[in-house]
Amino acid sequence: MTAIAFIGLGIMGSPMAVHLVKAGHAVAGYNRTPAKAEPLTAAGGRAAESIADAVTGAEVVALMVPDSPDVQDVLTGPGGVFEHAAPGTLIIDFSSIRPDVTRELAEEAGRRGLRYLDAPVSGGEAGARNAALSIMVGGDADAFEAARPVFEAVGRTVVHVGPSGSGQTVKAANQLIVAANIEALAEAVVFLRAYGVDLEAALEVLGGGLAGSAVLAQKGANMAGHSFEPGFRIELHHKDLGVVTSAAREAGVVLPLGALVAQLVASANAVGDGALDHSALLRGVERLSGTA
Repeated sequence: MTAIAFIGLGIMGSPMAVHLVKAGHAVAGYNRTPAKAEPLTAAGGRAAESIADAVTGAEVVALMVPDSPDVQDVLTGPGGVFEHAAPGTLIIDFSSIRPDVTRELAEEAGRRGLRYLDAPVSGGEAGARNAALSIMVGGDADAFEAARPVFEAVGRTVVHVGPSGSGQTVKAANQLIVAANIEALAEAVVFLRAYGVDLEAALEVLGGGLAGSAVLAQKGANMAGHSFEPGFRIELHHKDLGVVTSAAREAGVVLPLGALVAQLVASANAVGDGALDHSALLRGVERLSGTA
């Protein structure tokens, strides 16, 4: 049994923390909205009153918060993790943030005698609830091995992809591919409907060929039913594509499709669709086509 502090009990963090309890770990969870700790306490975990309360005595500190400033605040802010974690503590950041910020935080953690892994995930809410996440991990190989029991409790595909920041870089690439796939699927749905094709039948046959993908399998029904209950919100994908475009500029590489998809996601966010699932990119194609 490992003593784990879990900071951030939202759509993704809550089921992940619950899986860690079910795997036999002692989990103290903290969220700014106390009610979000209820699933954790129902599973046998403990609701911490503060970051300091959660971190004190923890061997592992896991984070799942929205953006780079949130991670920086949790780790380096007053009363934060760096202030209260004992030397040797393993910090696992499951959040999706900028690779450069990750590297800076890892360096600071090292100066404080802490171990640090960036471990962003893919799989959305369904992956978190089913402990089937894909986890891309950056950081020291020994720290990765030490964290393996944590990863195996919440994920199905766990890969060490390189030094600090590598996990975030791979996640940025993941979000580029996912956004492009969702946009292509949305355009295909609008195209098929314009010709009066049986959409359910069309998606079934497309899914069985080269056009088949996890995106089609998981998001096709959302688009067919115009149901956009969030599994992964557009506003978060908008943030992630900002990471992609800024990192690409820093590296001096050109991502033409990435730039276009980033603008389409930004538009969806700007018109008020940010709280919807990213499959709601369909609404943007419908607006452009005059069929919304």
